[in-house]
Amino acid sequence: MITRRFTQVLTTMGGALLIAGTLAAPGPAAAATDDRQALRASLDAVHEAGMYGILSNVRDGGRTWRGASGVADVDTRRPVRPDMVHRVGSITKTFTAVAVLQQVERGTIELDAPIGRYLPDLVPGERGQKITVRMLLNHTSHIGDYIGPAFPSLLEGSTSSLDEHRFRTIAPEELVRLGLGAAATGEPGAVPGSYSNANYVLAGLLLEKVTGQDAERHITRHVIQRAGLRHTSFPRTPHIPGPHSKAYESWFGLIDPPRDYSVYNMSWASTAGALTSTMDDLNRFYRELLRGRLIGAAQLAEMRKTVAVTVGGGQIDHYGLGIYALDLPCGRFWGHDGGVFGMGAQSLSSPDGGRQLSFGINYMKYQRIVNGVVEPSPIDFAIVDHMLLALCGQSAATARTTQAPFLPFPADRR
Repeated sequence: MITRRFTQVLTTMGGALLIAGTLAAPGPAAAATDDRQALRASLDAVHEAGMYGILSNVRDGGRTWRGASGVADVDTRRPVRPDMVHRVGSITKTFTAVAVLQQVERGTIELDAPIGRYLPDLVPGERGQKITVRMLLNHTSHIGDYIGPAFPSLLEGSTSSLDEHRFRTIAPEELVRLGLGAAATGEPGAVPGSYSNANYVLAGLLLEKVTGQDAERHITRHVIQRAGLRHTSFPRTPHIPGPHSKAYESWFGLIDPPRDYSVYNMSWASTAGALTSTMDDLNRFYRELLRGRLIGAAQLAEMRKTVAVTVGGGQIDHYGLGIYALDLPCGRFWGHDGGVFGMGAQSLSSPDGGRQLSFGINYMKYQRIVNGVVEPSPIDFAIVDHMLLALCGQSAATARTTQAPFLPFPADRR
């Protein structure tokens, strides 16, 4: 996640990691792929700082660098590989938004129509008339999140819900009811918005209403396959398809030692966060999107209309429709990040899709809470160093200050 002027937000499903720093003025970036040794060293630095495993794909024009450092399994010491399949959490939201905008192009959905027009039984009454489709996609609906109600122990300082619900199947309609039943975070349309996974589960149900198809299958056919992605899917079982690492969750030290959640029923994340992908597929997806190959210019322009959105104790200054803008020393980048129990990922692309970074990590909420404040970890700084090196080159990575990251911890962002 996201930004404030230069604020790097690396979000995780279940918490947001917002890294703020003062960086050099924007300027041209040296091609990071020219310094593969430095990229490798920056990944190793993330592992050496305490991350179990990190995998990364850097692209600059026609040049690509793929790397990984650390282990996929802390017991067997099996190494993590750059081509592994990974749960990517809220990056799913960009895919869902694209599918909705495709329907806007076809005329079956109006972006500024009330959601109650399409789903009157699920969002009835005045609320259904005030909340528009656009408000779902840019998080200004102010519908509460369902993460707390779905995993109630997390609000009580316990992680027991994570284990109790490992194999639970929860219908998207129930997720929406939990979100609608939570306290509203403001009036529909008010800015700043408030990040809520319920918005994107509703967007999936909207797709089902207008297409007559299961939302995940529809997104698979019209977004994933259209983008030419070969290793991206909504798994139909609790298992991650293909070669993958384990997924270690610490929940800020409440789970000690960290526990593996790689086998998990992801129905709770639905069209808000259940996708698995590879880093190479993520780069290809955002490249196809930003070059107008998945939606037309008019809808891409709508996607890039941004508002401020709060997430936990932080704020995303430039959140569009399922995508956000992040301003780095070498220019503006577009993308999203996400996390689930034990896995996190982020994908960023220059506006033309020419320069890209996608990376995934297999150890989440590794920070500690001291006096009610989430303390930054050396891992956080090392991840930012890798990101700046990959996207902006060595000078930007060298210029990063040691200002402490700001780490808001909400009940969950995903």
